[in-house]
Amino acid sequence: MSTETALKQTPLFEIYGKYGAKVIDFGGWALPVQFSSILEEHEAVRTESGLFDVSHMGEVLVEGKDACAYINQLVTNDITKLAINQAQYTAMCYPDGGTVDDILVYKLADEKYLLVINAANIEKDVEWMKKHVKGDMKLENISDDIAQLAIQGPKAEAILQKVTDTDLSAIGVFKFAQQVNISEITDVLVSRTGYTGEDGFELYLQKDQVAALWEKLLEVGTSEGLKPCGLGARDTLRLEARLPLYGQELSSEISPLEAGVGFVVKTNKESDFIGKEALSAQKEAGLTRKIVGIEVTGRGIPRHGYKVLSEDGKEIGVVTSGTQSPSLKKSIGLALISVDHADVGTLLKIEIRNKQIEAVVVKTPFYKK
Repeated sequence: MSTETALKQTPLFEIYGKYGAKVIDFGGWALPVQFSSILEEHEAVRTESGLFDVSHMGEVLVEGKDACAYINQLVTNDITKLAINQAQYTAMCYPDGGTVDDILVYKLADEKYLLVINAANIEKDVEWMKKHVKGDMKLENISDDIAQLAIQGPKAEAILQKVTDTDLSAIGVFKFAQQVNISEITDVLVSRTGYTGEDGFELYLQKDQVAALWEKLLEVGTSEGLKPCGLGARDTLRLEARLPLYGQELSSEISPLEAGVGFVVKTNKESDFIGKEALSAQKEAGLTRKIVGIEVTGRGIPRHGYKVLSEDGKEIGVVTSGTQSPSLKKSIGLALISVDHADVGTLLKIEIRNKQIEAVVVKTPFYKK
């Protein structure tokens, strides 16, 4: 492989092989799609626990007197509502309401924030953030220094608690603890967040410590059913929980309102923000299209990019994500379709390999604890 096309690697790349990883190209990164099997890993997270390497994600540090005001004009949610050690899910939008990225904002201190961004968007996002810098603040892309693991599933807390004195039960959902010691590893940020629809934690730490943490967690967690998990299970888990994936449910062409994450769009917050006008207009006029859950009742699996047709065969949208749901044993998907056909119970057709396969609009999330 030439250096021009060489894939980016996380600090754990060297030990993937030890755990049987099957590595693929994921947006320019060499990442494990699976270790044992997608089904086995999915099941582990739903019933016991799974460990994911998510070190490809991006991290940006924003600090200074005007950090809060700066971030607030960049994002759709209202970060003035954040307390220290609290995280918030939000979106950055273009002036036309399309999505730059969906991100997590962590309030580390009064004038210090950590922004977590999607791996494929790191360069684009950082450029966008720099373009809008104003006031007394500093922006630093620390993605290359920070590694991230996610431990997810009903036993995640019990496993992690074995190796830390910090009381994990005291960390609420979308809250976090800083400078936590886990085994011999110091200064870990432990956040009760995730992308699976299960309880669990995301752990941020210096990249040179992540291999030791990965090994330690698997060592103490195996007896509780902890399994290393890849991107395949991450995708089936997030889809069942109806969590959007950037580039599929969200994009420069799809607004957070159309994607069904309108709860992060605070058009009435005090500060102005990029995209506010367009999103306010979308809210007022009403959406013409939106993302809905679909279940294929015929034979076949809906895949990203497949056409969605009305019952009488008119093209009304496109599948954004789809899979055979391991938990529900059904063929499910998300689709961006015209609102006239978006009511639960509406019959549709999906074009799968030149055949029109029957489907129906269903309630989401598909899977809920």
